Amino acid sequence: MKKVFIVANWKSNKDESEAKDWLDGFKIQNLELINKEIIICPPFTLLSQVASEVISRKLKVKVGAQNISPFDGGAYTGEINGKQIKEFVDYVIIGHSERRQNFSETDETLFRKVDQALKYDLTPIFCVQGKETKVPPNVAIVAYEPIDAIGTGQSDTAENAEEVASFFKKNYNVQYTLYGGSITSKNVKEFTQMPNIDGVLIGGASLDVKEFYAIIQNA
Repeated sequence: MKKVFIVANWKSNKDESEAKDWLDGFKIQNLELINKEIIICPPFTLLSQVASEVISRKLKVKVGAQNISPFDGGAYTGEINGKQIKEFVDYVIIGHSERRQNFSETDETLFRKVDQALKYDLTPIFCVQGKETKVPPNVAIVAYEPIDAIGTGQSDTAENAEEVASFFKKNYNVQYTLYGGSITSKNVKEFTQMPNIDGVLIGGASLDVKEFYAIIQNA
């Protein structure tokens, strides 16, 4: 039985009260999680709160960050570096299409971010948009997120996602490949049952705790 990653990317959503309400509704203790790694990626402002709540509630989940500075500590106003993030998380999303597009992140910048993550023993979840996307060395987890499927409600086909997942495993020696893009509780199984797709990266659907719970159940 393969390991299945289910990653919640809250993006720039939720305040402290909303995060608490979400966690109050997250009755994960009733789920079968033998082969499932659940990762919650809140915005930076909620990392401390969510990490503390996970420990106090004894939730069988990991916490991840949505970004990391390409620089180490120092005079980099507004940046959050790997050492700071490591206090709260085990994973970090790098190279999401929204950051590539809205913040003009280049391959050079993203490779530096991966280096910083690995330096502080953080596991990068490196996002790719297709076979043309370059992957840095020593990345274990790649998330395929076709741009046309992000936030559109129109996911890629499971067959095409499987082909892309197989490509990255063969050509970049990654251990796990996830799919992201308009995942719901109704279509998640189509993807996770594919041989080379090891989980899902979930955006909008992860904001609704009941839907996220259903995705975990159905994956």
